[in-house]
Amino acid sequence: MKLNKETVENARKRLLQMHYESGVGHIGGNLSCLDAILLSFTEYIGKDDRFILSKGHSAGALYIALWSIGIINDDTLKSFHKDNTILPGHPPVSELDQVLFATGSLGHGLSLAAGTALSMKLKGNLNRVICLTSDGEWQEGSTWEALIFACHHNLTNLTILVDHNKLQGFGNTSEVASMAPLWEKIKGFDIDIQNVDGHDLDEIRTALDKPINKCRLIFLDTVKGHGVSFMENQMQWHYLPLKEDQYLNAIKEIDTK
Repeated sequence: MKLNKETVENARKRLLQMHYESGVGHIGGNLSCLDAILLSFTEYIGKDDRFILSKGHSAGALYIALWSIGIINDDTLKSFHKDNTILPGHPPVSELDQVLFATGSLGHGLSLAAGTALSMKLKGNLNRVICLTSDGEWQEGSTWEALIFACHHNLTNLTILVDHNKLQGFGNTSEVASMAPLWEKIKGFDIDIQNVDGHDLDEIRTALDKPINKCRLIFLDTVKGHGVSFMENQMQWHYLPLKEDQYLNAIKEIDTK
């Protein structure tokens, strides 16, 4: 099945509804990576492939992607972030087959993904492992250690996606701990680096489909709060939940587009 714009917009509205009904924030970073996660699960993650969400606070986008392909139903989405839910604010470790690890503390996901990719490679299984990281977690030493590991073991089955929305919990990434442009710092590694529009499905597809014989790293140029004008590039939407009028205006804006 090929992902189309209508499906993405419906998923965006369902994400907003889920967060609004639960009164939970972290909406901006969910919207910045939603396109890439939807595309990954719709077109690239098969039965024997693996997806690891390193930026665990974007669990909402992961759940919506699984809803979009029929793994999670509407009733389960209504329990998001509530007592006894299987959909907590960060990915659970034992409730969903599609979630291999509980990720929350940033900087751990790439290590887990690299280990998973090496395990598959040693078993002769070269199915795909996709790991989505934030750009802020590249300030973590563990992420760089994982990159060294992945390149050393030539993990050709590992794809690293970076949600490069340029905002993190306490400000702009260039202000908190600048490494801009981040890809220039990584060019010395034996890895294939690509920069794409993280909201353009065709650009992401082209990057994922590119034939290579090494580990790949794709920088997704994204907008925090993408698709809702009053959220875009606004740091407060790293935290804030939606009020009723904001939710209704956001849905109206998406429908108008």
